[in-house]
Amino acid sequence: MSTEAAYSGPDRTRKPGRQQKSRLGTRIWKSRYLYLLILPTIIYFAIFTYAPFYGISIAFKDYKIMAGIWDSPWVGFKHFAAIFTSEKFPYLLKNTIIISLYRIAFGFPVPILFALLLNEVRSIWFKRSIQTITYFPHFLSWVVFAGIIYNFIGPNGIINLLLVNAGFEKINFTTNEELFRSIVVVTAILKEFGWGAIIYLAALAGIDSQLYEAAKIDGAGKLRQIWHITLPGIRPIIALLFCLQLAGILDAGFDQIFMFLNPAVYDVGDIIDTYVYRLGLLQSQFEMATAVGLFKGVIGMIFIITANSFIRRMGEKSLW
Repeated sequence: MSTEAAYSGPDRTRKPGRQQKSRLGTRIWKSRYLYLLILPTIIYFAIFTYAPFYGISIAFKDYKIMAGIWDSPWVGFKHFAAIFTSEKFPYLLKNTIIISLYRIAFGFPVPILFALLLNEVRSIWFKRSIQTITYFPHFLSWVVFAGIIYNFIGPNGIINLLLVNAGFEKINFTTNEELFRSIVVVTAILKEFGWGAIIYLAALAGIDSQLYEAAKIDGAGKLRQIWHITLPGIRPIIALLFCLQLAGILDAGFDQIFMFLNPAVYDVGDIIDTYVYRLGLLQSQFEMATAVGLFKGVIGMIFIITANSFIRRMGEKSLW
């Protein structure tokens, strides 16, 4: 028997790439039920997130509905130039950024403070009751929640009825430019602070209780324990969520603004998203609306990359 015939080792003629494909197929088949479980999620993102990318090309075309996206003529950056030279764009950008910064400055700390206070409650039934009450508005749409708010601040709402009965004049909350942004910020906080506190409560539950016991032995009070143990314990979560909110600085909340917006407060309340809605759906200027949306997405991407790099340099957990 020759040496070649006696050798029974691996087949050297088989290509490494074919082996890798075989191993990959074997691993997928072994985990087929897990892949089947995440298949609906993959299909969802493929249809509603990645497939619409094809429509972004409308921003660079003179879109003709009858011709379709593919056969519409290219116009380059014509629509972007029209947007940036428009008289409306500066105040739209200004309103969007101001409202977003207000929501971050006044709304971001509220779930943290609420979680810290709720974490100190020892009565289980009282704690669960407060959690249920504060979580509930999150599950209401802005259509329903805005209707509830209008029952309080509308021309014939509860607040104005109390003012009239007390001998004062009515206050036009919904058409007052000075009050509009405050109403937006306050209602956003009321609707979401309970839901936003869930993550912080979960982070607080992961802090070692022995740290608090050691602090008590050293004579630290509640404020000292919060400052030196609690806040450092949830600091990575705070940094991560702050990074996500900063990335959405051009997303001032279309649903909410749309429900409260009216022509009387356009100067202080009209944002990029509401302008895109009127431009794209009501005026059928799909190219301009797509160009504005693309600009907003690019700026958001720049913000999230910048914020993520800054947080990573601080030594905190980042998104990637």
